[in-house]
Order: sequence, then C-alpha cells, then structure tokens
Amino acid sequence: MGKQERMKVVSYSLFVVALFQCRFLAFAILDPRDFLALQSIRKSLNDLPGSKFFASWDFTSDPCNFAGVYCESDKVIALNLGDPRAGSPGLTGRINPAIGKLSALAELSIIPGRIFGSLPQSISQLKDLRFLAISRNFISGNIPATLGQLRRLKTLDLSYNQLTGEIPRSIGTLPELTNVILCHNHLSGSVPPFLSQALTRLDLKHNALSGSFAPDSLPPSLQSLSLSWNQLTGPVDRLLSRLDQLNYLDLSLNQFTGPIPGRLFSFPIINIQLERNLFSGTVQPADQVTISTVDLSHNRLSGQISPMFSTVQNLYLNNNWFTGNVPASFVDRLLSARIHILYLQHNYLTGIEINPTAEIPLSSSLCLQYNCMVPPVQTSCPLKAGKQKTRPTAQCNKWKG
Repeated sequence: MGKQERMKVVSYSLFVVALFQCRFLAFAILDPRDFLALQSIRKSLNDLPGSKFFASWDFTSDPCNFAGVYCESDKVIALNLGDPRAGSPGLTGRINPAIGKLSALAELSIIPGRIFGSLPQSISQLKDLRFLAISRNFISGNIPATLGQLRRLKTLDLSYNQLTGEIPRSIGTLPELTNVILCHNHLSGSVPPFLSQALTRLDLKHNALSGSFAPDSLPPSLQSLSLSWNQLTGPVDRLLSRLDQLNYLDLSLNQFTGPIPGRLFSFPIINIQLERNLFSGTVQPADQVTISTVDLSHNRLSGQISPMFSTVQNLYLNNNWFTGNVPASFVDRLLSARIHILYLQHNYLTGIEINPTAEIPLSSSLCLQYNCMVPPVQTSCPLKAGKQKTRPTAQCNKWKG
C-alpha cells in the first residue's frame, strides 16, 4: 500500500471516529434530569389506535430529535405532545409529575385525545412556562392554585375537559396573561378579578360559574369576552363601559341584570350576544350601530326601539317589552335587503309603516307576530315564535296601564 493510500485510510478512520463521537455527544448532551423526565412522561402516555406519535421516541438516540420535543443547548424548552395534524387520534394516559423536572420548559401542549387524571401540581415548578394548552381531553379535578406561581405565563388553555371547583384567584394575579380559555368544563364559584393589563381574550363559557362582577374586575385591554351558559348575576353596565377594545362579546344565557350601556354599541365589536338574561330598561345607542350582529332577545328591555339599530344586519330584539312603532328606517333598509334578519316578535309593538303588498327580499327575514298589532305583512317566523299572530288585547291594555 502506497503512502498516499495509507494517508487516505488514516484520514477516513479519523473521520469515522469523529463522526461517532459527534453522534454520541448529540444525544448525550441533554441534561440528565430532562432525559429522565422525558422517559417518565413517555411511560405514562401511549398512542391511541391510529396514532404513531411516539414512534420516534427511541431513547438510544437524541431526545431533541423526538417528535414534539424542542431543545435549546442542553435543555428541553418546548413539549408538544401528540400529532398536530387534523384528525389525529391523540394520546391516552396521565400527565406524569416528572413534567415539573423540565426546568427550562416555556411551552407545553397536548393535542385532543384521552388524557385523564388531574393536572400535576409539579407544573407550577416550570417558572419559565409561557404557554400551557391541554384542551379537549378528560382532565379532571381542580385547577391547581399553584399555577399562580407561573408568573411568566401568557396563555392558559384548559378548555373542553372535566375540571371542577373554582377558578383559583391566584390565576387572576398573573401579570402577563394574554389568553385565558377555560370553557366547556364544570367550573363553579365566582370569577376572580384579572389584573393583567395585557389580557385580550377571556373565554369561560359553558361552566357553572356564579356571582357578579365588580366594575374594575376585568382589564380594558380585553378584546374578546365570552361568559355564556353560566349562572352569572348582577349588573355589568359599569364594567362593559370600560371595555372599549372589545370586538367580540357573548354574555348570553346568564342572569345579568340592569341596563345595557348605550356606549357599548360604539365599540369596535363585530358580534354582540346578550340574549337570555334579565337586562332591563331602555337601550339608546348614541350613533348608528355598525355591528353586524346584535342579539338582545329574551330580556326585559323596554321603551321604543332606537332607529340607531336600523344599520345592523342581523338584529334580534324579540321576547322583550318594547313598545311603540317600529322606526321607518328599519323598513327602508329591510326592503333594500340591507337588513338580513329583523326579529321583533313577542314584544308590545303597536305599528310598523309597511305596505301590505311589499315584497320582503328573499335574503331577508322579518318576524312581527305576537305584538299589539296585526302584522301588516305575512312572513315566515321561527317555529319557536308560536302560531299566534297577535298578543291578546288584555295583555296590551294591562301593559299600557
């Protein structure tokens, strides 16, 4: 063998050794505490039939190359458990308390599946955690009050689980929260004050929450507020008047009382859902309302209907105590198909100036039945409106009296 060939063999041998050393270092560099924590997490979870998420979790190789594991230096900084592709069956099992050993973890998420059991208290040890999302599983028990120790947390999403008990007041003290999504659980008790001036979304719908709100219990930074399907009570007019950044509001199916502030309708909202409460009094927006959908139905609102609502595309004022004539501006916009839905049934209205031969556009829907007048035009109403066209005279006289 010539000298040149021997040099090539030696070079190749050194290359192989170096490659082996690099490969060894690649998976040996992970902090041993993180390595052991990942092993414990894996032992507590399994793929549901049809899922192959854990196929890459071979602990003889580099854990930083595992599906859903993201590292920086020698630490795990993000753990996204489950195949994120649409339709993936997800995972089953429990969340191992060893999760708290991933001391640099900033993001933890688990895709929808069949994760059961309670949230480990050890999650509160993750002082760098900014994003916690474990939704659409079967997590039960209480929300640990110790989550209030996660002072850097920005997003908390535990929606669509089976959580019970109260929302810990400590959650409301987290200073950097931007999104709180706890909807579709079995949470009870009152809603704690939220102090974060960065909070933009609060979604607590479909729980069993009760109690009332103080005027300053939510920050004016809120853009989306959803509290529907609870048992919340009390007036909210002073609270709502402060939330001038709202673009979505749903307080439906509660027991809120008192007036609806006219100022609310000048906010940059695209959808207002206040139906099925106990709101009362008159509703007087200061300017023409440009919100596309406004639902104030099934309340105790009274007085005349403001013409400022005639610019709303989908307007639900049915099942209230409104009186007087329907403003002419509603008729003009309805006949020009600029109003899509105008539900005024089950009130105490006494007139509407519309030609009986007028043709309601096919793209529009008008319901006037069960008021203190004979509907001048025949229109199709929702089945829930009933079959009676006119409210009994005795009821109308009693209301006038």
